[in-house]
Amino acid sequence: MSKESILDQESIDFLEKYLNNASPTGYESEGQKLWMEYLKPYVDEFITDTYGTAVGVINPEAEFKVVIEGHADEISWYVNYITDDGLIYVIRNGGSDHQIAASKRVNIHTKKGIVKGVFGWPAIHTRKNEKEQSPKLSNICIDVGCSTKEEVEKLGVHVGCVITYPDEFFILNENKFVCRALDNRIGGFMVAQVAKLLKENGKELPFGLYITNSVQEEIGLRGAEMITQRIKPNVAIVTDVTHDTTTPMIDQKSNGLAKIGDGPVISYAPAVQNNLRELLIDTAEEKEIPFQRAASSRFTGTDTDAFAYSNGGVASALISLPLRYMHTTVEMVHKEDVENVIKLIYESVLKIKNGETFSYFD
Repeated sequence: MSKESILDQESIDFLEKYLNNASPTGYESEGQKLWMEYLKPYVDEFITDTYGTAVGVINPEAEFKVVIEGHADEISWYVNYITDDGLIYVIRNGGSDHQIAASKRVNIHTKKGIVKGVFGWPAIHTRKNEKEQSPKLSNICIDVGCSTKEEVEKLGVHVGCVITYPDEFFILNENKFVCRALDNRIGGFMVAQVAKLLKENGKELPFGLYITNSVQEEIGLRGAEMITQRIKPNVAIVTDVTHDTTTPMIDQKSNGLAKIGDGPVISYAPAVQNNLRELLIDTAEEKEIPFQRAASSRFTGTDTDAFAYSNGGVASALISLPLRYMHTTVEMVHKEDVENVIKLIYESVLKIKNGETFSYFD
């Protein structure tokens, strides 16, 4: 594998377009269409399901099936209540962070189009310093510039409308990608890049490869639960983000150590099949791909868990991308880590043998 960047300008342009497009949990379809359009030259066919998971397939006739997977959805809010004065209270759609909401701009998605709004917050002059309140679900609300409930409803806003942040992609200091929703559309991007490399390098696989972009991960791995029953894979390599724990206010004793720029993070967890994990580690060492390690106590909290425990058990492993400021609008990853995750998945796929069981008893 060349030491030169594997991310050409076309790839970066797609990443920017894909990240900037809103894809909240339950409403991922427009983003999935962009992803499928990009992936189309590199796969033989697509599978989609009722709730919007999309899968590009290479060698669809093959009996042995390998999944490489990321998830497509981003955290968001729902309109929950509109006051008589035209203010909007919200509930979470996924793990949205109430503490970052105050003073943020928002997009409310309606049948009439996007309605702009802001999470208002009392001016510092009006707050009693000795009784400072922090933002929480009960006191954050959205102002769309209306003075009555009827005025809000005329804009097309109603209970159940989904709300996202408009913050867009940019590159910080030449090699840091910053955007909301890097968790985990960057995963869908990375598995698509694996398919692109396989095509460009003329690699023929002895098995079926299922490049999977699952929906509804942020509310409980639901898309992965559905699509694994459809695919019935033999092997699954999942990619998601994990916490960079080197920024302030994170306890490394409880959260472990991971740092952007130091390489992909390979997980140890009950759901991670040990022999498959060792294949990843052996590949990283052989190809001189830097990597880090992480341990999970009971579950990974990623789609790995959904694949591993499906269909009587699927050999599954997790490669994570270190990320700063998860579930904020300034999520940050290192370009070299992105490249190295892509390389590690690519090289590992090439090492998997057709019919490999990864059994502990062979």
